Amino acid sequence: MSNPTYVQDYNAIVDVLNQYNEGGKQAKSSIMRPAFSEQATIFGVDADNALVGGPIQGLFDTIDTVFRPSPEARAAIARIDIVGTAASARVDTDDISGFRFTDFFNLLKVAGRWTVVSKIYHTHTRA
Repeated sequence: MSNPTYVQDYNAIVDVLNQYNEGGKQAKSSIMRPAFSEQATIFGVDADNALVGGPIQGLFDTIDTVFRPSPEARAAIARIDIVGTAASARVDTDDISGFRFTDFFNLLKVAGRWTVVSKIYHTHTRA
């Protein structure tokens, strides 16, 4: 088939998100880095309710220095929405270096390849 179908695009996005999930689980940014555009950004809100984030390199630095391998980590892709060359996705992750996150990704299909261009996240409080 010369024209990708929704199923092909969906599966390609799942592959990209799985790179992110596996990199977090293994605490290795080198595994997740290919999922992101070099121009990607990451933003969230810290414990003081302040906006934090910036270039995606901040995520990679945190993964490599703060996170530890978490074989018990579990991730669920809660949704993927695709329209043409744009997509968004939600991923919920439990037990990743002792944290629980909900991540929202924006992706674009650039030169036939899906890439994350932005990530925002929510860190769940511990009970």
